[in-house]
Amino acid sequence: MKNLLLSVSLLFAIGASAQDAASYVNPMIGTAGMGHCFPGACAPFGIVQLSPETDTIPHSVNGKYTGKVYEYCSGYQYEDKTIVGFSHTHLSGTGHSDLGDIMIMPQTGSLVLNPGTADNPDAGYRQRFSHATEKASAGYYEVTLQDQNIRCQFTATPRVGVHKYTFNKGDNQRIILDMLHGIYNYDGKVLWSSIRVEDEYTLTGHRITNGWARENYTYFAIRFSKPIKNYGYKDMKKAAYYGFMRKLNIYQNFPEIAGRDVVAYFEFDNDDQNLEIEVALSAVSHDGAMANLKAEANGTFDQLYANTLNSWNNELEQIVCEGTDEQKSMLYTSFYHTMINPSIYQDVNGDYRGLDGNIHKANGFTNYTVFSLWDTYRAEHPLLQLLKPQRNRDMVVSMIRHQQQNVHHILPIWSLMGNEGWCMTGYHAVPVVADAIVKGADVPFNEAWKAMDKTANCDYMPSLKAYKEKGYCPYDRDGTAASNTLEYCYDDFTIYAAAKAKAEKTGEKVDYSQYYNRALNYRNTIDKNVGFASPRYDNGNFKADLDPYQTYNEGFIEGNSWNFSFSAPHDVFGLINCLGGDKVFVSKLDQLFAMDLPAKYYEDNEDIEADCLVGGYVHGNEPSHHIPYLYAWTSQPWKTQQWMRTIMNKMYKPVVRGLGGNDDCGQMSAWYIFSAMGFYPVCPGVAEYVIGAPYLPYMKVTLDNGNVLEIKAPKVSDKNRYVKSVKINGKPYSKLFITHDDLLKGAVIEFEMSATPNKKRGLNPADKPYSLTK
Repeated sequence: MKNLLLSVSLLFAIGASAQDAASYVNPMIGTAGMGHCFPGACAPFGIVQLSPETDTIPHSVNGKYTGKVYEYCSGYQYEDKTIVGFSHTHLSGTGHSDLGDIMIMPQTGSLVLNPGTADNPDAGYRQRFSHATEKASAGYYEVTLQDQNIRCQFTATPRVGVHKYTFNKGDNQRIILDMLHGIYNYDGKVLWSSIRVEDEYTLTGHRITNGWARENYTYFAIRFSKPIKNYGYKDMKKAAYYGFMRKLNIYQNFPEIAGRDVVAYFEFDNDDQNLEIEVALSAVSHDGAMANLKAEANGTFDQLYANTLNSWNNELEQIVCEGTDEQKSMLYTSFYHTMINPSIYQDVNGDYRGLDGNIHKANGFTNYTVFSLWDTYRAEHPLLQLLKPQRNRDMVVSMIRHQQQNVHHILPIWSLMGNEGWCMTGYHAVPVVADAIVKGADVPFNEAWKAMDKTANCDYMPSLKAYKEKGYCPYDRDGTAASNTLEYCYDDFTIYAAAKAKAEKTGEKVDYSQYYNRALNYRNTIDKNVGFASPRYDNGNFKADLDPYQTYNEGFIEGNSWNFSFSAPHDVFGLINCLGGDKVFVSKLDQLFAMDLPAKYYEDNEDIEADCLVGGYVHGNEPSHHIPYLYAWTSQPWKTQQWMRTIMNKMYKPVVRGLGGNDDCGQMSAWYIFSAMGFYPVCPGVAEYVIGAPYLPYMKVTLDNGNVLEIKAPKVSDKNRYVKSVKINGKPYSKLFITHDDLLKGAVIEFEMSATPNKKRGLNPADKPYSLTK
């Protein structure tokens, strides 16, 4: 709450209206604990995220994973007492990481070029700070470095990070440009870096890193507000070869700086003027970075911040809501988090670096990167398809171009800075592409079909060849065989659904019969003797000693059988039958939410902790996000309403430790936005949303086509959490789902809320959501 008030106070100070949606955004939410969010400045969907780094924990030392680095996926941890510097690229809410490119740290006094340590900050250039001096809001971050009393202010455009440093009167002014620093760093990660001093105000340069993004090119152009007085650098690891440059003094005031471990410094007159710095990024070239700088950094710091704030308000004000300030803060911060990643990955002229390493032109679309697809196919991309359809369409086209440039000819698994990151399982770009097609996006179908079909038949994917032959992934050869089977068969369903929808709308037909059959392969994971999904061996036998509570070595990735057993969102009626019928299915759901899961089952899992749990339901990790809505297919649909508010109240709080799990590039936040509206896309690839219960008394959503959704629930509260009845456009509505087309037309959805459930509502089979089989 303290940081919310700081954020609001900051906006009052620069003249923003208290009614602006951006005034409720609190980027400090999720910066402690499992949220892995950063507090720094960014523009909507920008490639620059200018934010503080609070430590230098390496990913590995001598090839061994350090573990502690997991806390620093965003570069920032709220509990830390020092700041190392301010870098320009960050991932939002992930559970693995990279980036932290082009780090700048202001400095006065003696020149120090090493960062020091958290235990001994005085040994390096890092400095102590207090949260009392931090101010974070949409597009702005500020902090005072207390050791040298340097006030640091930041804003950003989509491709430019903007710094403003205020030094004590009379103090010498210097910045450290650390080309060696990185998130998830290790010795040797920087393959090469260079800096050119183009003139007394301008630098250009680049660095190439080998991290999660296997070959990441970051070009930059830097413009200072005052002339450089003196500069130099140190290569922290002596090079084996210098060539004939050894005859030159290359370390002081030599305009060509290069090496693998470069830390440079630039000094300026102590003329009592603020030092402002603009840093433009490009993945293409120095010229591209310079063009981005000229195009976007036209104005003073305050003008650029005002422009970015206006951009955030334009995006955020698509939703208007009523509620307490705390509820508005949570809603608008969640909406903000859905618009950090994916990120624009092209220069202002449309040039971008493709997956093949070549430079391409984005014709007819904007190219994006950072696709955390194991997470974001579930709600992030469906939310963008509903609210920002042009952006989502461009993201889908970006994925198709990724496939066309990929030597494996597959859609992205985890796209990062023009690289394939291969993280997690399944091929979940497929449901994003399919969902866009089903919902009418202007996507080139023939290219999309080829991309989905190629991806679903790439035998590099774990156990995919065996899956196609046997109908399941064998546990003998695949440690996450059961979850792989479940994920593949859902992805396959969406290929079937997209092709079927296209044929019905336009008559364009392709042979999708194999994907219908593959969509039913989830049945092959259900061991009816134990009543859970289970891995099975090559010979067809199920694992004999399955522990459905355990998250390790049981055939599932980042989860247990209790949660993964509900992973057939495309065929819920079929799943109910496999698990023993309606009564058994409801009982299992009840047990999942009510159980006390002992810590021994997750305490060594860095992706799950007690804050992530409601009973045994793991909301803090994505495979479970649809589960509360599955009651809609049963004889007790009201139980979705029972649990929704409990989950939202526990997992989403407007405080620094407010997120019950990694935000994962907006997926956790997108789940919250949908659930607050009162419906959720349980099965992307089907143009339906399952109705739950709204969280706020009123929401108004202006769609991209100009139509308006109004969601009214005037009596809703923690007590009145049950839906007694629903009206749409004034008419009684009994169905437990609403279609995408109905939402696009605009509607007034009225919920009559009650303290007791309406146990008769939604029992008619015609009112049930989609299921592949009955």
